[in-house]
Amino acid sequence: MRKLLAWPILAALWISAPAAAQAPAKDDLFNQIDGIVAELGDISGLQPLAKIRYDRLSRDQMKQFLEQRIREGVKPREIQAEEAVLKKFGFAPPDFDLKKTTIDLLTEQAAAFYDFHKKRLFVIDSGDGLDERSALVHELAHALADQHFHLAKFIGRGSENDDSALARLAVMEGQATWLMSEYLARRSGRSLKTSPELVKSMSDMNGAASGQFPVFDRAPLYLQQTLLFPYTQGMLFQQAMVEKMDKAAFTEVFRRPPETTQQILHPEKYLQHAKPVRPQLPAFPSERNYRGFTDGELGELDNSILLRQYASDRDAAAIAPEWKGGYFRLFEPKHRPSDWRQMVLAYASEWSSPAQARKYFELYQRVLAGKWKTFEVTSRSADAVAGRGDDGTFLLRLDGTRVTSVEGMPEAAR
Repeated sequence: MRKLLAWPILAALWISAPAAAQAPAKDDLFNQIDGIVAELGDISGLQPLAKIRYDRLSRDQMKQFLEQRIREGVKPREIQAEEAVLKKFGFAPPDFDLKKTTIDLLTEQAAAFYDFHKKRLFVIDSGDGLDERSALVHELAHALADQHFHLAKFIGRGSENDDSALARLAVMEGQATWLMSEYLARRSGRSLKTSPELVKSMSDMNGAASGQFPVFDRAPLYLQQTLLFPYTQGMLFQQAMVEKMDKAAFTEVFRRPPETTQQILHPEKYLQHAKPVRPQLPAFPSERNYRGFTDGELGELDNSILLRQYASDRDAAAIAPEWKGGYFRLFEPKHRPSDWRQMVLAYASEWSSPAQARKYFELYQRVLAGKWKTFEVTSRSADAVAGRGDDGTFLLRLDGTRVTSVEGMPEAAR
């Protein structure tokens, strides 16, 4: 999951906000690059190794660039798989178009981006008063990091694990957002290093998008949160590392990146080298008639969004941090064409204690009831619930610290 949303172009985009003041003139904007890079090097200890190339694009050219990058970098089956998982878990509605929404979201929000394949920075021409200078600083931070850590390779090494890929994205975007914010704070004689309240307010400002971007406002909660997470929580993670390591933090998070979104959300777990587990998936009776379609990890962030969507913010805040590991596999029928409704979802999650697992077991029943129009329980015990949903039968089980679910089975399979 998240292969489309974590592909390299997303890692290069800054979700911009309306400017508080008029942006600098276009020629003057690019004349500032060398000075900005020098200051970012002084802040981070990462000195520039080469001149940074740059150019401008119109918003229409930006959309064409995104469409071309998807054609070149993402196979149709990968998009189908990502979309199927989002719909099967209930993160997105049945009629959701992931490719179109992703392109529209990024086209709407991008003010600038650094293409770490072409090693070139682009600023998007805009007539709506966007703060181009802030966007430029953010992308120059990416360019500087790329010179030292080869961002394409960095994000590519996390591609085999969905939760790890998003954590790496949070390292990239969080560091660039922190450096941009520190650069701006210094303009008024302040510093994030000595002002925790400034860090929080700037993180909140970077996450403020409601009412400004119509496509974003209409997108499923999952897309909204996974787009904002690398910038908001990534910035707070970088701040925690700077407090511990000072300038060494800017190198350490790339050389030893966090493995999970949980480590981004809880920096102490990163410092403790906390490792996730991969719980065993449940089997189902007709599994021999199916083949694997896609699989992936469901991390703390994913579960937090799922519980926010179908339970409550309070439940998400209480239960999601108790996550220890999560894994799923989506199966398709072997001998006939299928869409996501005919697929079977096998999912397993591990929790910090039997008590926490039971709470998740109870809350996941609310997820099932919320994402389907039809939710019929046919049998129930203390540790198992079975029934029918929109796309077939389901079986939810609690086993110690593990919760498993098989969803979308044909009637005779349960």
